[in-house]
Amino acid sequence: MKLVVVSKFQPINKIQQLYEVGQRLFGENRPLEMRDKYEILPKDIKWHFIGHLQTNKIKSIISFVNVIESVNSAYLLKKVNDDAASVDRIVDVMLEFHIAHEETKQGFSIEEAKDFLASEKFHSLHNVNVIGVMGMATFTDDKNMVRKEFATLKHYFELLKQDFFEDNLSFQEISMGMSEDYPLAVEEGSTIVRIGTAIFGAREYK
Repeated sequence: MKLVVVSKFQPINKIQQLYEVGQRLFGENRPLEMRDKYEILPKDIKWHFIGHLQTNKIKSIISFVNVIESVNSAYLLKKVNDDAASVDRIVDVMLEFHIAHEETKQGFSIEEAKDFLASEKFHSLHNVNVIGVMGMATFTDDKNMVRKEFATLKHYFELLKQDFFEDNLSFQEISMGMSEDYPLAVEEGSTIVRIGTAIFGAREYK
């Protein structure tokens, strides 16, 4: 189990405090904020991008980001690949799936993902490495709904592993679970949880 500390909107000193007690994985959802923090903080931090990524912002993080968890379309994956190629890197990515009962959430459907992964277009992308899947559950008090959504993502992971990534040892991550629902996510097979509020307290939004 990996803990990605969601450090968006948090000041450098709070991140540094966690770094000093051994935390190395941090998640951000704004590219320019991530870039600014990367430039100041220790370089052995592993940065996960976890938010909606606009294609014109990829270049601001592509030279250092360790994992882009929120790749929610074939178009975005192609753009990440091209920008990674421009700096001679292979970047780990995760496919984000739409598992929530909320239209505002984004991501692949399982059909879209399977069609894309079977395509020549996907096999032409040599500067991205798909290491797993990511999803966000519905924001609700209905624990049964949340549990079913997490189980769905685990099922998608297993389908893709079997059909497309059986020989790819790096395809092993299921990123699901945040401060309000991570215990359910862990029970349903999460390998990465993304925790912010439960660590830092309520954020002061800028």
